Amino acid sequence: MATCRGMDVSAYQGTQNWAAHKSDGIVFAFAKASEGQHSRDAKFAGHITGIAKAGLVPGAYHFAWPNQDVAQEAANYIGAVKAYAKKGFTHWLDLERYADGRNYSGRSAAQIKAWAAAWIAAVQAAFPGQRVGVYTSGDDLAAGRVPDGVPLWYPAYPWGAAPYSKAEAAARPEPSGRAPLIWQFTSQPVDRSIAYLSEAGLRAWAAGDTSEEDDMPQYVNLGLAKPYKLKPGAWDSIEFTKEWSDETGDHATNGSVWARGPARFTGSVSLYLTGLPAGAVVQARMSEYEGDNHHADHPIHEIIGTAGGTFAVLPLTKRLAKGRGMRVRLLNQSDAPVTVSTSVLTVLVWKEG
Repeated sequence: MATCRGMDVSAYQGTQNWAAHKSDGIVFAFAKASEGQHSRDAKFAGHITGIAKAGLVPGAYHFAWPNQDVAQEAANYIGAVKAYAKKGFTHWLDLERYADGRNYSGRSAAQIKAWAAAWIAAVQAAFPGQRVGVYTSGDDLAAGRVPDGVPLWYPAYPWGAAPYSKAEAAARPEPSGRAPLIWQFTSQPVDRSIAYLSEAGLRAWAAGDTSEEDDMPQYVNLGLAKPYKLKPGAWDSIEFTKEWSDETGDHATNGSVWARGPARFTGSVSLYLTGLPAGAVVQARMSEYEGDNHHADHPIHEIIGTAGGTFAVLPLTKRLAKGRGMRVRLLNQSDAPVTVSTSVLTVLVWKEG
């Protein structure tokens, strides 16, 4: 499998000789930009300027506090990187728990997952066509805190200090059955990573181009332009009225179909509902259509109302036959209308045939 080499830095690292790193075979480099609602990395500007000047694939990351306001955290990151985020720039949410748990305190796995999906959507909206992924641990993946279908940058250090050659010769890790795009395999003497793409493939991926990639998926990221009411008692397809990315071209303007076969896909749709009474239920499911004719339904996912608003994440994974389109449908089982305040769909689609 083709790979290429990278590293990442933060304020803990001094000034780097990025031209020398490139000469040593480094292809990509990411720098910490921000943390929480207000904090920014003091050395980010110097790091990212040097990375870009050396011609490396650039990226930045934000350390997440999922128990704080997601809009403010996204705005903090966007403000930190917007002067540098040209075409080919990659964005990463650093989703990891402090040892004392202070940044996860008071939040369930489902709430953290929905928070991460909302952060990704906000950054994707700010930088259309640019890649947004998640840096996260095996524990977070196993706990269900990570949205499905997003590019993964995965840290695991099986050897302590290790050269790139050792990681390149090892099997690709598969935490919780998911294959990361990037593996950070050591933090000694610096954070080192390999990406599971050739240099040309990684540059094409970062630029939003799939023509040079080997079996790389196409990215679909949809949402709502404004909230809408879900009436009681009837199944209703979500019509996605905001389109951040539709690399497959399968989503029509304001349409409900977001993938068409023959294809396979994996991802998720996150929902924030208001007005759903505590204990009441909204059901969600994937449904296949042939043209406008309903073909088949998939298992139901129950969303149970909670006080103060209800978050939910529905996993989306399926192989879709030729001629069929996939939708997400909702059924409000409460006695009054429920507001679908936000809905963010993020899927990776592999076209077949």
